Amino acid sequence: MGKYIAKRLGQAVVVLLIVTAIIFLLVNVAGDPTANMLPLDASEADRQAMREAMGLNRPLFIQYMDFLGKAIRGDFGNSYRYNLPAINLALQRMPVSLQLAGTALLFAVLFAIPLGILSAKFANSPFDLVVSSVSVLGRAMPNFWIGILLILLFAVNWKLFPVSGSGTAKHLVLPAMTLAIQSASQIIPLIRSNMLDVMQEDYIRTARSKGVGEGVITMVHAFKNALVPVVTVVALEIPGLIGGALITETIFAWPGLGQFLIQAINNRDMSVVQVCIFMISVITLFANLVADLVYCLIDPRIRY
Repeated sequence: MGKYIAKRLGQAVVVLLIVTAIIFLLVNVAGDPTANMLPLDASEADRQAMREAMGLNRPLFIQYMDFLGKAIRGDFGNSYRYNLPAINLALQRMPVSLQLAGTALLFAVLFAIPLGILSAKFANSPFDLVVSSVSVLGRAMPNFWIGILLILLFAVNWKLFPVSGSGTAKHLVLPAMTLAIQSASQIIPLIRSNMLDVMQEDYIRTARSKGVGEGVITMVHAFKNALVPVVTVVALEIPGLIGGALITETIFAWPGLGQFLIQAINNRDMSVVQVCIFMISVITLFANLVADLVYCLIDPRIRY
């Protein structure tokens, strides 16, 4: 296990190096950073002086090595708009995004697990048909459409929750449900199909022949062995909920990393864009590593 973790950490370092290279190239593709830092009527001489002061006139490889050295130390430069370290601004918003993503994932799992199990238990029944249809519909609807529908229904018509903003638990419900609906729609059919496969295994028939109750067979024998692919999907949903909540956070004015990234892109604040993408990449790698380690706890037959 120790060797496997060390190997995965080494792979993560390589992936992060590739990510930093892509992030660095994004800055150069986006255009001249001095265009956002100087007035519109600035002369070309002023722009050239700013480029020299920022080191933008050096060869691209030298600029990348300088960027990489600073990134290792956690220095992604200052925000052009706020004139503050970009890493500090992103870290201030990360807990808010983690709160939203964690709540959405909790909602998704609490809805998906019982519905997936019951769909498999009553396969091809009217209940299964309804759940499967709703899952397909949930995957087909984009987040912004789901969010607007929830706002119209629960905030405008019924006035149960605030339309937007943050600060209380009520503010968290609608954006979390918006993200949870699509995540649950991904997990439900996976649980259903895995449960149907596992329920056909010989050890399930053996357990039934020994008089083991259906509840124990379903939850202890079948569900546990159907969890490995589900853990993979859940691990992939975590970074997706954080990085993919861009539109949702914007719709609900949720002050998280997604909304901050959208604002930085609109303002061409590339230092903030760099650090946000880097943090999402780190979360993705960490979630995948945790999922791989959880496999051993779920299924002791898995060894690395």
